[in-house]
Amino acid sequence: MSLKKACYPRSGIVLNSIVILYPKGRIPMNDPLINFVKAKRKALGLTQHDLADRAGLGLRFIRDLEQGKESLRLDKVNQVLALFGHRMAPAPFRPEVDDEKG
Repeated sequence: MSLKKACYPRSGIVLNSIVILYPKGRIPMNDPLINFVKAKRKALGLTQHDLADRAGLGLRFIRDLEQGKESLRLDKVNQVLALFGHRMAPAPFRPEVDDEKG
């Protein structure tokens, strides 16, 4: 069985077994992943630079993550989440298919 990109016109993320689909482009700023990372970072009194250092990542990656960049490396996202005792994980979902395209 092959998956055709046309059948999955939206991008999405999975956090704590919740799948969130977004239209192409930047992820909304009220996204659970963005909110989670920002809240945890601020609760620990860390700057983005501090978080990048502790995660072993570049400041650019942390900024991209918190600003909702659509495509991020999962291994790097997990490096950040691991600092807070979390990780991204697969969750079951039924992708929506555009009825006009069949």
